[in-house]
Amino acid sequence: MVKRSADAPEGFFEAEAAGLAWLAAAGGVRTARVHGVGTAWIELERIDETGPAPAAASAFGVALARTHAAGASAFGAPPDGWSGPLFIGRRPMPSAAEPTWGAFYARDRVLPFLAIAEQVGDVTPVEAELVRRAAAAVASGAFDDDESPARIHGDLWNGNVLWSADGVVLIDPAAHGGHRETDLAMLQLFGCPFLEDVLEAYDRAAPLRSGWRERVPVHQLHPLAVHAAGHGRGYGVALADAAEAVLALA
Repeated sequence: MVKRSADAPEGFFEAEAAGLAWLAAAGGVRTARVHGVGTAWIELERIDETGPAPAAASAFGVALARTHAAGASAFGAPPDGWSGPLFIGRRPMPSAAEPTWGAFYARDRVLPFLAIAEQVGDVTPVEAELVRRAAAAVASGAFDDDESPARIHGDLWNGNVLWSADGVVLIDPAAHGGHRETDLAMLQLFGCPFLEDVLEAYDRAAPLRSGWRERVPVHQLHPLAVHAAGHGRGYGVALADAAEAVLALA
């Protein structure tokens, strides 16, 4: 399968290829193999999709834990060997080399997209201030822990999870060093077939810290901010609601 875009940002398809290769190297969830890449195109293996099933969902959870455990050099780090730009969708996404998660996440995954969302009118000034307060709480270390940077997909919504006869295959990553709960929170935000099977198998393979379900809004600030920047007012409202929940937790 070939994807083409004559107006793709510089490094766009190359970043996708680097992310897929980096995730594949973890030996966890399979990713679509890259057969070739250029400045305006990428050729990927075609995935013959089947229907989701509980056993495949459980296997996905176990494999995702293995991918995360492969780690990254820092929070915000790009895929190994890639020094170009990062993207989520077509939007640029900052890279970083932070030793702590909260400072990176607030500065590079929430606030840049909040600014765009406010500019286009999908977030009101009052809501934006609420999100900034939540980001400040995150940046202060309120949700930091002793976990090392995880190797995360970064855009793990249902559309990037393909179900094949050989199990789940991931596509279109925004891969970087992050917190493993962020991938799980994105799955919960946009839904996933047999989601509880995925989460339970993940937790058995790599037990999550107590309170991870309550922290879901913290990790949904990023995808909600991204969507509020370009997908409508409803995401701005959802972003403000998540920020309110974060402040209650902090």
